[in-house]
Amino acid sequence: MNLQRAWRVAARDFRLGPRSPIFVYAILLPVILSFLISAVFGGLLDPDPRLGIVDEGASALTAAAEEFEGIAVSVLDDVDDLRNKVTAHDFDAGLVLAADFDQRVQGGGEAELEFYVSGSSLASNRIVLAMAANELVSDVAGEEPPVTVSVVPVGDEDFVPIGDRLLPIVIFYAVVIAALFLPASSLLDEREKHTLDAILVTPTRIGEVLIGKGLLGVIMGVSLGLVSLALNQALANRPFEVMLFLLVGSLMMAELGLILGSLVKDANSLYTSIKGAGVFIALPVIFIIWPTLPQWIPKLTPTYYFLQPVYDIAITGLTIGDFWLELIVACGICVVLAPVVFRIGRRAEIRLAWAS
Repeated sequence: MNLQRAWRVAARDFRLGPRSPIFVYAILLPVILSFLISAVFGGLLDPDPRLGIVDEGASALTAAAEEFEGIAVSVLDDVDDLRNKVTAHDFDAGLVLAADFDQRVQGGGEAELEFYVSGSSLASNRIVLAMAANELVSDVAGEEPPVTVSVVPVGDEDFVPIGDRLLPIVIFYAVVIAALFLPASSLLDEREKHTLDAILVTPTRIGEVLIGKGLLGVIMGVSLGLVSLALNQALANRPFEVMLFLLVGSLMMAELGLILGSLVKDANSLYTSIKGAGVFIALPVIFIIWPTLPQWIPKLTPTYYFLQPVYDIAITGLTIGDFWLELIVACGICVVLAPVVFRIGRRAEIRLAWAS
């Protein structure tokens, strides 16, 4: 197995990709969906995160916050008023600074920082405000200070904005169209136009062709997944953990795409197969949008094991430690599919040899 030849196959597909409507469709669809969801439900074009501050001691943090770019800061006089406004979602979050806050952090003592979080705020806004608060406190102290942050959720804690709930749709199309459909259609196109016969006359073997086309799907799936998350302001929270699940999910979808591309007879059969399996592989999306449905059902589908972790890490703030079992299952599915891909590919190579 020569990986250099496999990479040449992938590079050739990347070079010729823009000529394919499916390639362009795979790139544009998640971008268009992101803008449509943002236009209808908010998110991409929302105003800056809104932070309310009650400052009981003229803290330098308040002045620094007012100059902080990308955050709308309002200073209030009363803690109860701040809490009510955060509860009503007039602010995404609120800070309460004690009268001796600056003296404590600058003197190396421990200080407490009350941080109210609106249950109705976007996850992306919460992340931005939490990171900004940490940076502002560090600036005041001159170093990483011993501050105890008391996070107080107010309002509906279980509320997730509909724009965030629809994010899995964008991720699903970004990964499935790019990682599954692109390798499948590319392999089928090579078979129908008999360019695969010409490739196999060279030293390049079918396994290297499959790896090259799988690379195309994995790179496109991960890239478009990250772009979609970034467009929806959902990449700030643990991007490397999100990228890991996107990588495993894209590999899984690429393997399924290569199996389809090796088995189907023509483009109509490919579209029919993907449409037929579409409801099954899209099942986790439905259960994320409507979380009151029985949550054991989507676990029967392979896409659950990367879609659910990506959503929960990006939106709800969970970590990879909460999804180690899902990661093991997803990797296990990839390992099981790998020999199936090469066995079916080998059989397709033998059929091509007999046909010629």
